[in-house]
Formats: sequence, structure tokens, C-alpha cells
Amino acid sequence: MVYLDGTKWKAVLMMRAGDGLESPECFPVRLKFSPGSQVRRIHYAWVVAAVTFVALMGAAGFRATPSVLIVPLQNEFGWNRAIISIAVSINLILFGLTGPFAAALMDRFGLRVVTVGALITVATGALLTTVMNAPWQLYLLWGVVVGLGTGCMASVLAATVANRWFVHRRGLVLGALTAAGATGQLIFLPGLGWLAQSAGWRLAALAVAVAALAVVPVVALFLRNRPSDLGLRAFGATEADTVPTNTGSPIANAFRGLRMGVRSRDFWLLGGSFFICGASTNGLIGTHLIPASMDHGMAEVTAASLLAVIGVFDVIGTLASGYLTDRFDSRWLLFFYYGLRGLSLLFLPYVFGSPLFALILFIVFYGLDWVATVPPTVQLARRVFGAQNFAIVYGWIFAAHQMGAATIAFAAGAVRTFFGDYQLAFMSSGLLCLVAAGLVLRIARERPGTVVVPEPGVGAESPAYS
Repeated sequence: MVYLDGTKWKAVLMMRAGDGLESPECFPVRLKFSPGSQVRRIHYAWVVAAVTFVALMGAAGFRATPSVLIVPLQNEFGWNRAIISIAVSINLILFGLTGPFAAALMDRFGLRVVTVGALITVATGALLTTVMNAPWQLYLLWGVVVGLGTGCMASVLAATVANRWFVHRRGLVLGALTAAGATGQLIFLPGLGWLAQSAGWRLAALAVAVAALAVVPVVALFLRNRPSDLGLRAFGATEADTVPTNTGSPIANAFRGLRMGVRSRDFWLLGGSFFICGASTNGLIGTHLIPASMDHGMAEVTAASLLAVIGVFDVIGTLASGYLTDRFDSRWLLFFYYGLRGLSLLFLPYVFGSPLFALILFIVFYGLDWVATVPPTVQLARRVFGAQNFAIVYGWIFAAHQMGAATIAFAAGAVRTFFGDYQLAFMSSGLLCLVAAGLVLRIARERPGTVVVPEPGVGAESPAYS
């Protein structure tokens, strides 16, 4: 077998009649190459994807930690949930707004430098949180510092890695990297909930700092910026990467991407639907499911475990979404995702008063739909804005996602404070998801003048290109 550019080819030995194996000099060989089966040698793109998965997994766990700390902080300092939710909102806003600038920084300085800096920033913020004693310190540390750090390892990092390192299996890889967030919840939340309940919230914050620092050596050793840095092509690519690297000020490049986006109707449709996506996931369920469950008599560890179970099924749902994104029209995928999510949120207020089985059913269903929206949204952004510009433009779309999350994180806390329960917040979010299902169908199938790059498994005859 012969390996060329990471692809397995079969070498067929063609011998003339009468040639004997015992005479090597009479054994002229003509090599006939034809595509073979799976690649035996692992392409370095998979190493980059694995390291990125670990970083994104940690970022999700770090960002979700405030949902575990809401009740302990309320008990120790007497701060109500509206006050604490302000810190969560700041965190979510910066988690999103950092995205386009992080994408520009990655273009300018590379993936490794930005990711290492982000991990150190998260560790610093979490560590200093242990000595806070006033709300403004919570806003500064867990809101601003940790928000900026995790924002540099958000969905934009996953989109950038998938775009640079993969042509074949891009949608599936993007689904896997998006699922890293669910895995982070699965690993971090039950343990942090147990630490906060049994040993105090400060030890939980310290655990976040240690975990962030532990990932730094892995990223520094193995993460690489582009395939060309190692003399490789992207996985499945038939030619070298010809997309030029952006130079100049990262801030100017980020705002240039924003100017490009706001001129497009599809940008507003993608941003508006993603605003609702963030509101209904990170902002509402990710932040308030644990305290809402505790309002109904559930122990904190049990409530945190429910959110972690969402993470288990999120992995399955997001991987499936990545697979489907490679094969079907992303607009219709988003229509079904948002529609089903809206119906489940309308059902949620009635679940808490029913047997536990109904809540578990909601958790399973909602988990499958949690961030399944990301792969088709990234796919649409790439096709509309092109390979060179889409990462920064998608960063602004993701910023809308986090603005929605921040809005509902605060609004739901205020609703709980003033009305005594979360019912209005759940019902309103469900109706918004139904609106998002309608918005995504307005996105153009293929924007005139856009260069569409065919991918393996998605040809011109595919529904995605029809």
C-alpha cells in the first residue's frame, strides 16, 4: 500500500507473462493507483481536533460553573438571584462579544497563542474569585475576566479549526467539537455541585482554576495553526490551502467583518435565530434549571446531575446534527430543531409538578436538541460569506447567541425574584423558539455571487445546494 497526502491508494503490481519472482531484475513493476479504503496513518488534523475538543470541553465547564454557585452565594452573602444573575449575564455577553475579536486574533497570532492566553485568563479569574466579598468583584472576576477567557475558546474556535483543518467530514467534526461543551457539563457540573455542597463554593472555584492550568501544556505542545505549518493539506483536501492570512489590526479586521455582515439580510436572520438559541439554552436552562429544580425540592447535586444528563444526550444530538449537516439543507434542519425545542419549553412548567419520569423525558429530549443548531448555522454562514471571512462574521453571529443568553439569564432571575417562579420565563422562551423556526426558512438557499465549495458527501445535486 502507498500513502499519498494522507490518502490510502492501492498499488497493483503488473507483471509480464513469463517473468519469474526468483529474478528481481526481471520483475518490472507498473504501479496502478486507485482509491482505497480507510486511512491507516492518522492525519494531524485529528490531533488538532482532539486538543481543541479538550480546550472547548474545559471552557464549557468553566462558563457553566456560575449556575452551581447561585444558591451557595445567595446563602453566604445574602445576594438575591437577580443580583447574582447580573454576573452571569456579563459573563455570557463577553463570552459572545469576544468571539469575532478572538477569530481576528487567531488569524493574526495563531490558535495556540490565543488558546493558551485564554486558559491562563480563566484560571486567574477563578482563583481571585475565592477572595471576593462584594457583588462588584463577582461582576469583575466571574463576569469580565472569566467571560473574556472562555469567549476566546467558544464556538468560533471550533468553527475555525473545522474550516482550516477539514474538507472531508467537516460537518461531523464541527458537531463533535460543538458537543465538547456538553461533555464539559457532563464532567464538571456534578463534581462542582458536590464540591459546592460538601466543601464550599470556594473549593469549586479553585478546581476550575486548576483544571484550566492543567490544559495549558497540552495546547502548547500539540495545537497548530494551519495544515501548511506542518507541510500538510487539510484532511480530504485535493490542493493546498490558498486562503490568505489576514494581517493588520485584529480589532479593525473584526469590525470589517461586522460591516460585511450587517449588509446581508441572511446575517440578521442567522443572528436573530441564534439570539433565541442562546436565550433558550445557556441563558435559561443552562443558568436556571438547577435553581428551578431546587425550588421544587430537589437536592443541588441531583439538579446538577440533570443538567449533566443534558450534556450526555447533547453529545449524541450534536454529532447526529453534524452528520446531517453534511447531507441535508441546513435551513430545514434548523426549522425542526427550533420548533421541537419551543414545544418542549412550553411543556416544561408542567413537568416539575409531575412524576420524575416526565422531567427525565424532557432532559433527554432537550439534550438531543441543545446545540444541534450550531453545525447547520456554521455551514450556512460559511456558504454565505466564504471561507476567508466567515470565521469573523460567524463570531458576530455567535455574539448574538450570547446576547440572547445574557438577556434571558438576567430576565429569568428577575422573573423568579418578582413572581416567585420561572413559569413565565419558560413559556416566553418556548414561544420565541417557534419564531426562530420561521426565521431560518427565510435564509437564502444560495446567495448570488457566493463561491460555494463542494465538500465530500455534499455535491451539487445535494438538497443543501438545491
